[in-house]
Order: sequence, then structure tokens, then C-alpha cells
Amino acid sequence: MRRWKRRHRYCSLALFLMVLVFVGGLIMQGHWWSGQTNQEKLASQGPQTMKVFNYTMMNQNKLREPEESSTPLISSENVISALDKSLMQDFKNSNISSSGEMRAERILKDEPYKYIHNEPNACLLRAPFLVLLIAVEPKKSDARDAIRKTWGNESLAGELGVIRLFLIGVNKDTQSNGGKLQLSIEDESRQHHDIIQQDYRDSYKNLTLKTLMGMYWITKYCPEAMYVMKTDSDMFVNTEYLIHQILKPNGQERKYFTGYLMMDFSPNRNIRSKWYMPPELYPDRRYPNFCSGTGYVFSGDMAQRIYVASLSIPRLHLEDVYVGICLAKLGIKPVPQTNKKVFNHWRVSYSSCKYSNLVTSHGFHPNELIQYWKHLQNNKHNPCQRKG
Repeated sequence: MRRWKRRHRYCSLALFLMVLVFVGGLIMQGHWWSGQTNQEKLASQGPQTMKVFNYTMMNQNKLREPEESSTPLISSENVISALDKSLMQDFKNSNISSSGEMRAERILKDEPYKYIHNEPNACLLRAPFLVLLIAVEPKKSDARDAIRKTWGNESLAGELGVIRLFLIGVNKDTQSNGGKLQLSIEDESRQHHDIIQQDYRDSYKNLTLKTLMGMYWITKYCPEAMYVMKTDSDMFVNTEYLIHQILKPNGQERKYFTGYLMMDFSPNRNIRSKWYMPPELYPDRRYPNFCSGTGYVFSGDMAQRIYVASLSIPRLHLEDVYVGICLAKLGIKPVPQTNKKVFNHWRVSYSSCKYSNLVTSHGFHPNELIQYWKHLQNNKHNPCQRKG
């Protein structure tokens, strides 16, 4: 009896140990399966996590687009910061080596926006002394006609050579009413050969883009231009005074940029303002010095410098501020004019005496432009002798 109890105790102990081993095995298997499942989940989520990370990084590096912009200004093939940072240093130091020229050529190979109307041979016969880049809305054909008859007349500079180009995009006006306006622009282009139209959206917020496309055009199609002026279609420009008194044809400057100098300006934080600048786009308390976008002038080499610099700077909708930021990055300071009344971003009250000694005045209707221009031409030899 005692032996049977002892055997029963041993069997019970063995059975308990077997159960214990079995349960332990199940627990260990459960942990292993759970770990394997987690690893599989992590493995399956890993590429997604990496994709999100890469997308975030790409978004930080990509130029921020205004809402109106139809497509990015640059492609991944054209980003100068990703392509070769040394090119920026080459431009800053005016030390463009043959390899630097090749890199610049690669940047310019692909057109950022498709040309609807272009004048690629405008500078083919000779390098112009001055190119006028005029930002204008597609529908303002009357403004373009007035400029052709007045300060944009290419005969004003004589043998020096002036080229007039109107920069326009596309919008609802060019696409509505059966494309009637677009057909009119085509006729205008065939007649005058001064329209540069690309398929970006033409709007106030895309004025920076329009200006950069002008810089791109100079860089690719007219790199030998001595000087360039960017201005707007509602401006009075005394082209003759600009050429003979400011630029002076006897010599050419490099790294030259001038206009109405805006110094120590702070971003406008009033959300209702036309010039509102969101803090997330530009957090600094001051803008770099810049020239009013109503009219600024620069040496021909600056077009390429500014365009290349823009490829690594997030775009802002305030065109003149943005160009100033590009200049600051290049380490180039706008040249102030000794006479503060030469460039004006407001409307100067008209007199032939005043207008014979300025470059820009702002806010003109096409009819007014023609009227005052004729008066100035009739009195330009003795502008201050009589009441204008």
C-alpha cells in the first residue's frame, strides 16, 4: 500500500511537470508568434513610414507654390541646391569655369513652362544695349499698344538697340469666350513680335513667377544684353533719360542693380492687405533692401545670377521683395541713385521739366501715357522753359 502511494505521488509529480512544460511551451510559442507578427507589421509599415519621411523631407526642400501657380517652377532635375551647390558660389564670385557653364547649361536645358508665343531670335543679329521686360495682363492690349507708341518704341535708342518684350501667361480671359482673346494675342504676336507667353497662370500672386520667366528668357535667349529693365504696363518710363543719363553707353557694369530703393521694410502682417506676408512664409522682422517692382534696371549678367539663386529660395508672392532676397543671397547690394527723384513708385504730377529728369512714374492709363509722352517729346529740347 505504501509503495502504491509512493508510485502515485511520483506519477502525479511527473504529470505536473509534463503539464508545466507543455504550458510553458505554449507561452513561449505565443511570445514568439506575437514578436513575429509585430516584426511583420513593422516590415510592412516600414516602407510606408520611410515614404512619409521622404515625402516630408521633399516638401521641406521643394519651393512653396502660390495657390495660383499651375505647376512647379522647377523640376527635380533643375534644383540647384540638389544639383551642385558650387555653382551658386561660382556665380557669387563671378568665377564661372567651363564646368560651371556646363552645369548652368544643364539647368537651362528644360523649359520650366511651355512657350505659347516666343521670340527666341530677338537677340540673334546683335546684342541689345537694353531689353525692356514688361509685365502685363493678357487682356491689356491697349496698354501694350500705348507702350509700343511711346517709351517702348525700339527706335528710341537708335543704333544702340532696344528690345521690347511683354511677359504674359494664361488665365480665364484667354480661355473663355471661345478663346477670342487668345486669338487676338496670336495676331498681335505675328504683327509685333514682342510677346513672350507661357502656360503658367497669369495672376498677381504669380508676378514673381512671371518675372523669373523673364530672367530665364534673358539667360537663355539674350545673354549678351548689356542691360535689362523690368517694369509694369501702367508705368511711364523715360527710356532716353535711362539710357543716356543712368546707364551711359560708353561702358558696361557687371553685378549692377538699381531702382527705387526700399530700405528697412518690415513684412506686412495685416491679413487684409494686398502686401500681406504670412509669418510661416517669411518669419524675419525685416526684408533685405530691395528695389520697387514698378521699375528696376540691372546689368545683363544679373538675369542668370538671379534665376539660379531663385532655384534654391522658396518663392514668395511679392516679386520685388523676392528679387531682393535673391540679391541678398548673392551678396549683391542695389545701387542707390544720387537723385532720389529718378525712380518713383508713385505717380509724379506731370510737367515736361520733371519728366525730362526721371526714369519712372506710376499709375498711367494708356490714353494718358500717349498724351504726356507726346507733350514731353515736343518739349524735350527745352523742357523747363515753359509750363508743362
